[in-house]
Amino acid sequence: MYRIMLFPHDTDTSELRRALWAHRIGHRFTDETEGQVLWLADPAQHDALIRLLTRWQRGERIMPERRQRSASGASLAVPLRQAPVTAAALGISLLVFALMYVFGDIVVAMLTVVPVAIVGGGLAFGSLTDVLTSGQVWRLLSPAFLHFGWMHLIFNMMWLWYFGRQVETLQGSGRMLVILLVAGVGANLAQYATGTALFGGMSGVDFALLGYVWLMSRRVPGSGFFVPQMLVVFMLGWMVFTMTDMAAAVGFGNVANEAHLGGLVVGLVMGWYYSSRARRLP
Repeated sequence: MYRIMLFPHDTDTSELRRALWAHRIGHRFTDETEGQVLWLADPAQHDALIRLLTRWQRGERIMPERRQRSASGASLAVPLRQAPVTAAALGISLLVFALMYVFGDIVVAMLTVVPVAIVGGGLAFGSLTDVLTSGQVWRLLSPAFLHFGWMHLIFNMMWLWYFGRQVETLQGSGRMLVILLVAGVGANLAQYATGTALFGGMSGVDFALLGYVWLMSRRVPGSGFFVPQMLVVFMLGWMVFTMTDMAAAVGFGNVANEAHLGGLVVGLVMGWYYSSRARRLP
C-alpha cells in the first residue's frame, strides 16, 4: 500500500472515494492523527489516480458518464467486485440463514461439524472420523455459516465485511481465502475439542481477521491496514466477558467461546508470519 496524500480532517472526500471506486482504482482512506490519508493499492495506477485527484481539486466532473446517474449503486458494486471472497462468505451465510428459516433443523444437521441423528428419541452425534471417512469434509468449515438469530448474523457479517474487505483490497482474494479456510476450520475444531457439536457462526473467522489486521497495522505501518484501538479493546473485552458467569446471568451464556479464542490465535499466528515476511521486503 502506497501513501499518496494527506487531507485535513474536515475535507469532504466522499465524491473522490466514489470516483476512485468507479474508475476501479484500488485505494483506502485511513483516519490518522494529522488528518485523512489516501493510500494506493497498485502502483501501476498511480498516474491515473493523480489525474483524477487533480480534476477533483479543480472542481471538474470525475465520475464516469455512464455511472453518473447511479453513483450510489456503483460505489457499492465496485467494492463487492474487489472483495469477492468476503462477499461470497457473506452471501452464503445469508443463504444458509434463509434456508434454516424455510427448512428448519434439517439444514443445521447438514452443516454441523459432525453428523447428527435422532436415536431413541435423543440426539446422537458422529465423530470426526465419520466426517473424514465418509467424505463430508465440508463439515470442518460449514458451521461458520450457521447463525441462530438476526443479531448473531448481523454482527458477524458486519465484522466480516469490515475486516475481510481490508484484506482483499490490500493483499488480494487469495490471502483472504486462506484466512477464511484456516481460521474457519481452526475455530470449529477448537470448539469441537471442548465436547460441543451444536454450534455455529462466523465469529471465529471475525476474531482471526481482527488479530491479523491488528498485527499487520502494528508491525507494518505502511501496509495500509487500520483498526481503531478502541475496537480492538471492545472485541477482546467482549470475548473475555462471554467467558464469565456474568455473561450467562444476563443471557449470553450460549457462546462459542473456544471458537472465538481459536480463531484469534489463528489470526495472530498468520498475522505474525505475514507481517514478518513484509518487514523483510526491501
